[in-house]
Amino acid sequence: MERVVIIGSGPAGLTAAIYAARADLSPLVLAGGLYGGQLMLTTEVENYPGFVDGIQGPELMERFRAQAERFGARIENVDAVAVDFTRRPLQVSTAERTYETETVIVATGASARWLNVPGEERLRGRGVSSCATCDGAFFRDKRIAVVGGGDSAMEEALFLTRFGSSVTVIHRRDSLRASKIMAQRAQAHPKISFIWNTVVEEVLGDEHVTALRLRDLENGRTYEAPFDALFVAIGHDPNTAIFRGQLELDDKGYIVSPDGVHTNVEGVFVAGDVNDTRYRQAITAAGAGCKAALEAEKFLEAETAHTPAMLS
Repeated sequence: MERVVIIGSGPAGLTAAIYAARADLSPLVLAGGLYGGQLMLTTEVENYPGFVDGIQGPELMERFRAQAERFGARIENVDAVAVDFTRRPLQVSTAERTYETETVIVATGASARWLNVPGEERLRGRGVSSCATCDGAFFRDKRIAVVGGGDSAMEEALFLTRFGSSVTVIHRRDSLRASKIMAQRAQAHPKISFIWNTVVEEVLGDEHVTALRLRDLENGRTYEAPFDALFVAIGHDPNTAIFRGQLELDDKGYIVSPDGVHTNVEGVFVAGDVNDTRYRQAITAAGAGCKAALEAEKFLEAETAHTPAMLS
């Protein structure tokens, strides 16, 4: 019987592991085959406190992991494939075995949607990004492209005007899906221009982004346009497939939590981007992981207090 099982190994999951391990709960972390979350796809991280000169995303996650293991967290690089939260003890299954546990912390995160065009993956972290807050400052006085037409894309574009010499929104339709106020703000900004009815066919560049190959959907013409950065803002998908029918999810698949910690199942807690649709930062995910671990600890203490002593 486990006391705490943590599903996920990004900043939320590993921070939860650090706190749970320091509380002597010997947490089991099901880290996934590719541990570390979105920061494993990031190069330089300059906005995480404590690293004056910045740190590489994978190195930061390796430090998170080492710190959790130092205090006794057990980390397995396997994926959770099913859960059963309808009974106690709670059950979490991998391909190899099923674990019974008193509490679960869900920190499976959300994955950015990508364009899946040539050059995009190769240049990710070298001009291709899905997070303006994370990477915008690297592109001061550069030509920046943003793909998307919703509120998120407009927020990214407006934020990037602080840094880029120009920001160009590329959208596959002839009008924005964004709310009226966000669309008006973006369209009124002197640094933001729009390319309509157009898709990105390829990201070009050797060591970093230098241009995009675009296709006009109205006439089929393809052409190259010079850019130094591409921010993809077409949404995220929460990693919650195994929780359908087990936890309350919203219409986009994110775990519903009234306080960002508790779920609708007693003893199951949530942390990070699997619930957070607004901030999506490593520091906020880490804070959520801390809260989830503290709540799990309180839950276990309360359970112990209400368990009758065994008669000898």
